[in-house]
Amino acid sequence: MQDSAGRKILETMFEVELKFQVPEGALPGVRRALMRGRTQRQRLQAHYHDTADRALARAGMALRLRKEGRAWVQTLKAAGTHPLQRLEHNVRVAAGPAGQAPALDVQRHAGSPAGEALLALLREAGDPPLQLRYRSDIRRTRRELRSAGARIELALDEGELAAGERRLPVCELELELLSGGLPALLAVAARWAAQHGLWLDVRSKAERGDRLAEGRERGEPVKSRAPELARSTPPAQASRAMLHAGLQQVLANAAEVAGGDYETEHVHQLRVGLRRLRTALRLFGDVAADVDAGWESRLAEPFRRLGAARDRDALAASLLPQLQADGAPALTLPAQAGDDAAALVREPGFAALLLELLGFVAADAPPPESPGALDKLAAKRLQRLHEQLADDAPHFCDLPDPLRHRARKRVKRLRYGLEFVAPLLRGKALARYLDALGDAQDALGAYNDLVVAHALFERSVAEQPQAWFALGWIAAKRPRVARDCERALKALAKAPRPWKG
Repeated sequence: MQDSAGRKILETMFEVELKFQVPEGALPGVRRALMRGRTQRQRLQAHYHDTADRALARAGMALRLRKEGRAWVQTLKAAGTHPLQRLEHNVRVAAGPAGQAPALDVQRHAGSPAGEALLALLREAGDPPLQLRYRSDIRRTRRELRSAGARIELALDEGELAAGERRLPVCELELELLSGGLPALLAVAARWAAQHGLWLDVRSKAERGDRLAEGRERGEPVKSRAPELARSTPPAQASRAMLHAGLQQVLANAAEVAGGDYETEHVHQLRVGLRRLRTALRLFGDVAADVDAGWESRLAEPFRRLGAARDRDALAASLLPQLQADGAPALTLPAQAGDDAAALVREPGFAALLLELLGFVAADAPPPESPGALDKLAAKRLQRLHEQLADDAPHFCDLPDPLRHRARKRVKRLRYGLEFVAPLLRGKALARYLDALGDAQDALGAYNDLVVAHALFERSVAEQPQAWFALGWIAAKRPRVARDCERALKALAKAPRPWKG
């Protein structure tokens, strides 16, 4: 196929694929499994280009010239509408003099959705020059299989990324849907992940290469983003958008954690994403007929297992300095029995859950039984949480700790629920309500820190007798902090609500 300028076009398409990292111990088994069908091997040598200030990388785009066997192909990729989808445009080009790499030409992608986005980006930036940023050298083993009426390509990539003297090994399995339904791709992916111990990774080679070129070892922790909603958005579609937003946060941070080179903030933001997913399911999951009722409880398990290490890190940063300022002897927080975060997010069960959620957000929502009004539905759900907290406020100090903890979880659920539907609410009233909600969340969080710290120090007094100081300090502090919680909840109960009804 050629366009009017005589360029040979390979394809203009939406690429739907999943990628898994292959641990070293799993590589022989993956190779053997691939060889059970007809395979093709090919060397792929790519040159990735960007502006000096990384305009393409910051916009989620990747532009490369790649030698595929003896042929050269220029490829542009950009983000699609959901995490499984990428815009992709490929143009076959002639080699340069003496078989060298051809010259890059962004106009080769003109007229394609990805190309128009790239040209607009460059025009807005003043048409800066593009430069070689990093390279990849990959040996790819391909195999096509058919499953449930779908054609799926498996591609094992082994090689490296290079930027100057820096190198980064590559060993990953990509599964691309060539034709057929998305459920077939997800089922095959879950099966290979479970059989070979693979872990899901949303980071592209371009993202990892860009970091290598920058000399960065890891990506920044990814915080939450609000879903794009309007009053006219059907509730079932809104539910998908909320889960989509939460899933993006979970996937990005889980990839960094699974890679093993991460910060405590990655784990924190991963847990925030998991809680946001659970909140979306608790508040709005019932409006979508194809939501799995078991997802919320399955998300609760990794959230709980990731909590022990996170609690200890938070206490070390907040509570130990307070103790030291009040004259405590040298204290250490005892280690908690908990899961290794990287090992947890590499588990096949975690990958299977994420794949199910990916399939849900990527699928078209079924027609709603009744359209409903999103703002009215949201007001009803938020009002119920508000009333539950208002009921607890007058006698919070008399509640046992489990019910105080329940109030804290309701505060978080209310906050995330408000953030989901913020575009539907009154701006000034929302800001004032969020201030009151933030005060309650801070107070309840401080109380929860004391409860967790008490349990930790209580278990360590035999090895660390000075922990008795901490236990006495906590016992003296808890009533005052409980009263702070009660005052904050009473103020929240009286705060004007930003929703109608």
